[in-house]
Amino acid sequence: MIRKLEEINQRFEEVGQLIIQPQAMADMQSFSRLNKEYRDLEKIVVKYKAYKTATENLKGAKEVLQTEKDEEFREMAKGEIDVLVPLVKSLEEELKILLIPKDPNDSKNVILEVRAGAGGDEASLFAGDLFRMYQQYADSLGWRFSVMSFSEGQAGGFKEIICSVEGEDVYAKLKFESGVHRVQRVPATESQGRVHTSAATVAVLPEAEEVDIELNMGDIRKDTFRASGAGGQHINKTESAVRLTHMPSGLVVECQDGRSQHANYDQALKVLRSRLYEIELKKHNDEISSQRKTMVGSGDRSDKIRTYNYPQGRVTDHRIGYTVYNLPNIMNGNIGDFIEQLRIAENTERMKANANQ
Repeated sequence: MIRKLEEINQRFEEVGQLIIQPQAMADMQSFSRLNKEYRDLEKIVVKYKAYKTATENLKGAKEVLQTEKDEEFREMAKGEIDVLVPLVKSLEEELKILLIPKDPNDSKNVILEVRAGAGGDEASLFAGDLFRMYQQYADSLGWRFSVMSFSEGQAGGFKEIICSVEGEDVYAKLKFESGVHRVQRVPATESQGRVHTSAATVAVLPEAEEVDIELNMGDIRKDTFRASGAGGQHINKTESAVRLTHMPSGLVVECQDGRSQHANYDQALKVLRSRLYEIELKKHNDEISSQRKTMVGSGDRSDKIRTYNYPQGRVTDHRIGYTVYNLPNIMNGNIGDFIEQLRIAENTERMKANANQ
């Protein structure tokens, strides 16, 4: 581990020199890449320097204890050792986690899609509740949350809603949310008070850049139509809504929430590129899972991942068997604890995998 950390420290110093060179600023794409690498390496280097300082101090305190005859100095050394031993152990564990190969998509923004599943009107209402939950979570982290397209349910909520989420390490946090979310509650339309089970599907797509997916624009058919729903007179009188069909894959994307055809086209292209990237990402993940089965992070939208039980005020994540009894708090966007537990579970698995390699 130390050898690896020394290599990282050396690379950190190299990047620090490269980033201040005049020619680095000439190529903004290269500069941006170096800047990101510098920030990523800095997190490890700062922790490594703290670890080195702590281990050196611990070594010194142990030497004092072995060689010093003065009882007062010995007591001081013992006290220092009592503090430093757990500190060194803690820093070592943190470094092991930091050295786990990072998911290259973790720093990406995402396209978040929430769709009503089985359950009719109740499923649409639940999809709306999930959407608001994610919106409030995003607001708490200072992320930018922008609706791209939506279709409202007859009784409220959404049959489907698609939005972009931009901020720091968005995919790293939201990637665990992909899958089927079930709700158990008494619908407003239920006269006899019976609990119904409904579902909504969440898809979290890392936002693909042009370098990730090369699109042949000759493979894309563009259609325009009049937008429906909110938007005022202008949006309903002009063919501002855009439908893109990717001929080779059959994927169809519609966007109508923007105020102009140009804005909707850009948004639709962004969603299309991300969906195509997700297909390639799934192939890659399937190859990995054939070698190593993981209980979290698969992102398969057919997996039943979480149940929200309103009568009991209970929320359970089935992948890690984690249950809390504060459902109202969760629906108000406080899902950070679930995300942290899933992150810990994933890191534990990846550490085991690294140890076996």
